[in-house]
Amino acid sequence: MITVYGIKTCGSVQKALKFFKENNIEVDFFDFKKETPSAQKVKIWSQKADINILFNSKGTKYKTLQLKELNLDANGKYEWLCKEPMLFKRPVIEFDDKLIVAFDEELYKKTFL
Repeated sequence: MITVYGIKTCGSVQKALKFFKENNIEVDFFDFKKETPSAQKVKIWSQKADINILFNSKGTKYKTLQLKELNLDANGKYEWLCKEPMLFKRPVIEFDDKLIVAFDEELYKKTFL
């Protein structure tokens, strides 16, 4: 099963969900606005994808929390991701013990079609 993690209002998440729908691929959706992934889940993700790829340092939440001033290391980013899921680069797609972060249509075509 493929699980898409994100928020419905995110443009990249919308593109990913549209891709799966248009290709008749069933997915589960995990809404970061309603739930927070467990610390264990975040740890597993950070082993499959670089923490700097998972951590969105360009988003609104990063700016409003003024995290740039903290100059976070990998552990600091991990800790923030555990408590604030809006800091994830979206979407996070989990499938077959693998992980894809962000929307890349060509990668999705190679991986899922």
